[in-house]
Amino acid sequence: MVDYLVGTVAQVQEQEIVLDVGIVGITLFVPSGRSFVQGSTVKIYSHLHWNSENGPSLFGFNDVLERSVFRIVTSCSGIGPKIALAILADLGTQAFLHAISTGNDQELSKVSGIGKKKAEQIAVQLKHKVAALLETGVILGNVQEISHIHDVCQALQSLNYSRQEINRAMEFMRKNGNLSGISFDVLLRQALAYLAKQL
Repeated sequence: MVDYLVGTVAQVQEQEIVLDVGIVGITLFVPSGRSFVQGSTVKIYSHLHWNSENGPSLFGFNDVLERSVFRIVTSCSGIGPKIALAILADLGTQAFLHAISTGNDQELSKVSGIGKKKAEQIAVQLKHKVAALLETGVILGNVQEISHIHDVCQALQSLNYSRQEINRAMEFMRKNGNLSGISFDVLLRQALAYLAKQL
């Protein structure tokens, strides 16, 4: 099993990249191609998914938490990789974990391809798995910290930033500092400062 890959991003599409690892170029399906810069060297955490009709597909993630959330979502009955990627692209890891932890299926139903009934199913089936994940002390640690980040995302949405812009801001902040223990006000200022530079 390949745990991660290190290489140069050769091609970028909306939910797909090609990673040059020396003698081969590997195609990976990702939540958002926008979080990768063509020509940059990256470390991508991988997951191999097998489909009985299409065979193997390789998925790539920015960090272990993102991959863990993908695996948890795809463990839900009737939910495949396409919807798991949509959840990560539209909500991001923090908002998803907060939605499941608080039973907020309305937040899940906003994701493309997920209706009210499917959102309720996901919230019920994954509640215990998400709780177990949070108890392991993975990145961002606990529900209170995730709640702060979720509140920041909601505030940015009210300022008319798109989900993609918000996810890019949170990903940048995750990569460039420890979000654990930081107050809502500080997180919001950091996110706004990053987004202002992107204009």
